[in-house]
Amino acid sequence: MEDCLAECAKGRHFHVITPLLESWALSQVAGMTVFLKYENVQPTGSFKIRGIGHFCQQVARKGCRHLVCSSGGNAGIAAAYAARKLGIPATVVLPEGTPLHVVRRLQGEGAEVQLTGKVWDEANLRAQELAKKDGWVNVPPFDHPLIWEGHSSLVRELKAVLGTPPGALVLAVGGGGLLAGVSAGLAEVGWQHVPIIAMETQGAHCFNAAIKAGRLVTLPDITSVAKSLGAKTVAERALVCAKEFKIFSEVVEDAEAVNAVQQFLDGETEARDSDITPSRSHRLECGPASFKRCDFQYAPISWTSAFFVWESVVVGHWRKR
Repeated sequence: MEDCLAECAKGRHFHVITPLLESWALSQVAGMTVFLKYENVQPTGSFKIRGIGHFCQQVARKGCRHLVCSSGGNAGIAAAYAARKLGIPATVVLPEGTPLHVVRRLQGEGAEVQLTGKVWDEANLRAQELAKKDGWVNVPPFDHPLIWEGHSSLVRELKAVLGTPPGALVLAVGGGGLLAGVSAGLAEVGWQHVPIIAMETQGAHCFNAAIKAGRLVTLPDITSVAKSLGAKTVAERALVCAKEFKIFSEVVEDAEAVNAVQQFLDGETEARDSDITPSRSHRLECGPASFKRCDFQYAPISWTSAFFVWESVVVGHWRKR
């Protein structure tokens, strides 16, 4: 932990060290100890500032005068925040379905916002065109080694707190940047044997489709309700990681994910009530059936609640079957 604190104290990063706390609700559901890495407390509200902040700092040192980013929200917010901290302008290109509050947040960070296309891939084409201007640099939301390097800091923090490797990590996959970064972090700290459970929603399952096909697959459209979070094609590095690390790809329906969010919120709220009783605590149900992989059991609720509510990585000390 001293090394992590030293890096932040020197002002080397825009991200902060986030809490790793045991989740009462998820531990009750899973029947084992489950921790949440609370990335929602980052200055930009998500883990994205780790990788994108690192990328922006590096290109600024090389003379970048204007940042442009295509994003469904969190990546753009991270780029806008980093640009403001660096004192350079930013243009963020978003899919047309992006919520108004996200647009306003970006504008509040001082970024120019352009709405283009139905999904990220279309917005990204516009960002690439803008990046051809002299002094402009395109900030990739997920597909760049500097992004993965920044995200790997999350694993160093996990090791500083846990000491010993967890039974598994559960995380979400949009374009695959977090997956690539966490994989790199696991290798860096000697935890490459730790399984990663990579979760997606049906209709935004580009990683799962690639795993099944054994090659990159471009989805015809993002049909999941998480339109602004998905990419039609996963980063190639994510597919490489699937061959080098112990990664299990799973997909849940939108309804399951939304239901899990509500159950998670109810469960965490009840855990803090002074008059909690066994009958009330049992309201938190597992929802989707648990899957069995690698001699341990996990429940998709762990990922779906963490991703949609807390922008977290779930860490489990799983009970062997």
